[in-house]
Amino acid sequence: MYLTTDKKKEFFAKHGKSETDTGSAEAQVALFSFRIAHLTEHLKKNHKDHNTERSLIKLVGKRRAILNYLKTKDIERYRSIVKELGLRK
Repeated sequence: MYLTTDKKKEFFAKHGKSETDTGSAEAQVALFSFRIAHLTEHLKKNHKDHNTERSLIKLVGKRRAILNYLKTKDIERYRSIVKELGLRK
């Protein structure tokens, strides 16, 4: 599997407060971004995989919702995570 427990802990340690901090917005956005990149690469090879395409669209919507929440709550945290992950907005 492409996303192991160790990989998740690495994301949470880097972007969250600790390895077990799975609920912070930054950690969730980082994890969603990794999954979005993986699904995008999969869809480049398998363009007829509509179930994965739907999953990708849902993930992008979830990430956008968390980013919108973060933007209204704390603009500095929003700017730092967008800059760190290289997202457009």
